[in-house]
Amino acid sequence: NTCGFIGDAKEESINTILSFAEAKNENRLKKLYVMGCLSERYREELQEEIPEVDKFYGKFDWRGIINDLGKSYYKEYEFERSLSTPSHYAYLKISEGCNRTCSYCSIPLITGKYNSRPIEKIEEEVRRLVDKGVKEFQFIAQDLTYYGLDLYKSMKLPELVERVSDIKGVEWIRLHYAYPAHFPLDLLRVMRERDNVCKYLDIALQHISDRMLKIMRRNITKQQTIDLINTIREEVPGIHLRTTMMVGHPGEQQEDFDELMDFVSEFKFERLGAFPYSHEEDTYNDKNYKDDVDASVKQERMNKIMEAQEAISLSINEMKIGDTLKVIVDREDSEFYVGRTQFDSPEVDGEVLISKEIKLNVGDFYDVTIESAYPFDLIGSVR
Repeated sequence: NTCGFIGDAKEESINTILSFAEAKNENRLKKLYVMGCLSERYREELQEEIPEVDKFYGKFDWRGIINDLGKSYYKEYEFERSLSTPSHYAYLKISEGCNRTCSYCSIPLITGKYNSRPIEKIEEEVRRLVDKGVKEFQFIAQDLTYYGLDLYKSMKLPELVERVSDIKGVEWIRLHYAYPAHFPLDLLRVMRERDNVCKYLDIALQHISDRMLKIMRRNITKQQTIDLINTIREEVPGIHLRTTMMVGHPGEQQEDFDELMDFVSEFKFERLGAFPYSHEEDTYNDKNYKDDVDASVKQERMNKIMEAQEAISLSINEMKIGDTLKVIVDREDSEFYVGRTQFDSPEVDGEVLISKEIKLNVGDFYDVTIESAYPFDLIGSVR
């Protein structure tokens, strides 16, 4: 299953296919099937370049692959979902596709127009997963905040979150990939009022310079962004915001980057990642701009942002020393139990390392007293 979003993801996907192709040539596997975004977008080229693959499938061709594997039936959502995550949390996709027109993004080319899943179908999936022991749900979509506009003609994310939070057994709901333009402010009331909705929001800002926001076609201004961040923090006290920043976009000048650095330093996001611009074919940028920022400059700018964020993150974590936080245990290592607070998403955020003085169960919640802090991780114990 492949990803074709940016250059690094394409390279990783192709290398994985090649490693399986080698295994097939050595008779270590009989059949090799490839599906997902890379296959959706570059099927003909891949067929020509990697003949060891028996068949390529598009991102949505479940019917084809199931039939070819020997099943003669298929009906959407009726298959039993298996988890690739630990059994206590799951990613919950609420939609496919994207209607935004960001200049750099190839996702709409791969996934098509926004397609919301019906609320009832999502509720059914949540109930099935709760019955399997899932306690934490990571809501994901290319754009969470657009949810419902296509299907119900109005923004339905607040209602969806409320309805899922009402389901018995749902301990945590975490929201990923909100879009800042036209943000549904009623969502903040839901986050504030519902104890099982994590005080955590992943909202990709990408930049703050008005000039760059316009070039990126983000449909929001610097002041509107600042007003939104201030409103979120006022309406949901204690919320932890995760964001991403893109550096080296075509046209980004030193003044734009300096403005971005000042913004990061002033607003002190609890969680922040930065990545260098990747020039993707067939996007608006590919047709209208040159990739004119040198790769070394992109890397230098990314390093500067992440260095600043490391200091910010350390100061935020140090303020937690002495606090007792609700933590879910993800796994047991040789020296520690490893868990997360409501402010930490799996794989992308920090972790809480818990001393093994008391036996803990993976997948359970515990009150952990924080004793020391690192830039991205915390250390504590159950007393």
